[in-house]
Amino acid sequence: MWNIIAWIVLGLIAGAIAKAIYPGHQGGGILATIILGILGALVGGWLGSVIFPGSAGAAAGVGALTIPSIIFAVLGAIILLFIWGLVTRRTA
Repeated sequence: MWNIIAWIVLGLIAGAIAKAIYPGHQGGGILATIILGILGALVGGWLGSVIFPGSAGAAAGVGALTIPSIIFAVLGAIILLFIWGLVTRRTA
């Protein structure tokens, strides 16, 4: 139960920071921000474990509210925002 709450809080933090950093208008409300952040945390945790197979990657992948996990979650959310922008881009 507490792990789910930790993932939701981490997702909210990561999604909000990613939306603030990434330029342009992304749209979506608080639920979209949480989902983006949770998926970003998963992507960032996976990237952290691939890039840093030692302790930093493990700390990023557990979903705890630590500095490495927040950094990797935000990076993952920014990557997802970029991919979402490419998929939904409309030509005029």
